[in-house]
Amino acid sequence: MSDGRGSAVRDGDLRSKLDHLTLSRKEGFKRLVDAPQRVPPDQLSRRQLRLLGSEARADYDQRRRTWHANLGPLRTPQMEALLEDLWDIVDSNDQEGDKAKGGIAIDAFPGLGKTTAALAFARQFHRREIQEHGEYTDTGHERWPVCRVGLTSNTGMRDFNRAILEFYGHPGRFRGTAADFGYRALDCALSCEAKLLVVDDLHFLRWKNSNGIEVSNHFKYIANEFPVTLLLIGVGLQARGLFDEGESYEDAALAQTGRRTTPLNMQPFTIDSEEGRRDWRNTLLAIEQRVVLAEKSAGMLADELSDYLFARSTGHIGSLMTLINRGCQRAVRTGVERLSPELLDKVKNDAAAEKARRELESAFASGRLTSRLGKRVA
Repeated sequence: MSDGRGSAVRDGDLRSKLDHLTLSRKEGFKRLVDAPQRVPPDQLSRRQLRLLGSEARADYDQRRRTWHANLGPLRTPQMEALLEDLWDIVDSNDQEGDKAKGGIAIDAFPGLGKTTAALAFARQFHRREIQEHGEYTDTGHERWPVCRVGLTSNTGMRDFNRAILEFYGHPGRFRGTAADFGYRALDCALSCEAKLLVVDDLHFLRWKNSNGIEVSNHFKYIANEFPVTLLLIGVGLQARGLFDEGESYEDAALAQTGRRTTPLNMQPFTIDSEEGRRDWRNTLLAIEQRVVLAEKSAGMLADELSDYLFARSTGHIGSLMTLINRGCQRAVRTGVERLSPELLDKVKNDAAAEKARRELESAFASGRLTSRLGKRVA
């Protein structure tokens, strides 16, 4: 039995160091880019599980815990559509230097996979640029096509510029004015031939206070002076006025960002059409193929648990993956080795999903709603 332990260990060593802090530094982002695909544990039957010695069984279960905790990302229809839009916009920004590049704002509720999709795109874009142009620029600098910055509610222009310098590990990131940091950040972007600046958690910024106006104006400066496409990620950006025209000077300053920014979003799964139900079923089939449980059977998720999983997740991919992950952990730990309503009822999910669960379950029970293909709704 080949267990791929060497690859799994190397994979774990790389990925265990990936978090929001390390992704704000180029070394951490490179680990994301270079991390190999995970090697799934072998699918063993009950009989094969019993034949494992205690040490081998402990090792197998440990690898299954890690595998189930990292089942994604899934190439859902929502992610596929978003990636196509991102490629359209970023590639269309390969313009002459005197033209401001259009920005992108991914605005969606939590749990829909917007950051996951953005990082998947950034990873692909980085790899493409390195493959086409090499790891070093003509002047001998390291090529870093992507820079990622995370925001907080207290981020001002100086902090924002410093975060860019932190990503590159610039020695001048500790002392200086906002302007000093800005010039150094521009120098980094030019020297490393950056083309994509990812700004995550934009909703943490308070747009209507002085810092919000300051950073919004700075986005305009970046669009004009930096040779990059701005990719902004957040929740409720439109409600916060990112795309508003406004009447006052402050609102007009925010509108400068909105005029140059294309809003994109990600939607939850819906089951009010055959197309929506087909997308839901295909996603469950994809997840089912990745689950490693001894009692797994064809249709365990897509047929037996389709309605149940939609009610428990409300069609949000984040809530769905959390439920599947936790269910698999319990199924392995308790020896049940299968996902069922009885087991999953014992598994807690996020508050938003649990709040809407009862209403959806009632609709499924009465026949007013179905996630199954070809089934009529009462």
